Amino acid sequence: MSQTERRAVLLLVALAIGGQAIRLWLLRPEGAPGAIHLLGPDSSGSAAAHRDSAAVAGRPLGPGERIDLDRASARELARLPQVGPALAGRIVADREARGPFGGLDGLDRVSGIGPGLIGRLKDHVEFSGKPLPAGLLRPDSALQPPPPTDTARGLVSINHAGVADLDRLPGVGPSLAGKLVAWRQAHGPFGKIEDLLQVPGVGPAILGRIRERVTLGD
Repeated sequence: MSQTERRAVLLLVALAIGGQAIRLWLLRPEGAPGAIHLLGPDSSGSAAAHRDSAAVAGRPLGPGERIDLDRASARELARLPQVGPALAGRIVADREARGPFGGLDGLDRVSGIGPGLIGRLKDHVEFSGKPLPAGLLRPDSALQPPPPTDTARGLVSINHAGVADLDRLPGVGPSLAGKLVAWRQAHGPFGKIEDLLQVPGVGPAILGRIRERVTLGD
């Protein structure tokens, strides 16, 4: 073998060894110090869970799918035809105050629900509870227990008040009050007063009007 051939063979061997070394370096588990690791699908944590929850909440009812009006959250109820967040909040508030509906006849007691809407809902709902005897039901004016308040200033607790109490806040009204209750049912208690801005329909102007009239409660 000539000198030139030996050099060519040595060069090929060196290139092969070098390539293998680079491959092992790139595949080593710990990676290089300070290396940037791309986050996988499972690393999104609560953000991914929130997106999934929002997708479920906005999904139309599937064929044959029914929602249990005696158990469902406000977010689930809002998927029903012609219900929406405000009415969903009133349904949950009525159920919490006066017990299960037990059937379509019981649903008629909720303000804003009449024969027309009941006809639309009958094929999409079910009831797992038993209604209370008529004598045990509280009247509409007593749907919600008095919310915890600052007795010195009469502040309304946004984490405990029902639709009727929130409705009395300046600039709120029954529709927005229902949305506040629905948001609370779906996301849990408000952590700070400014969290009200996350509720559709609440803007800086309304927040400014009610800021001094509300509290987070106990």
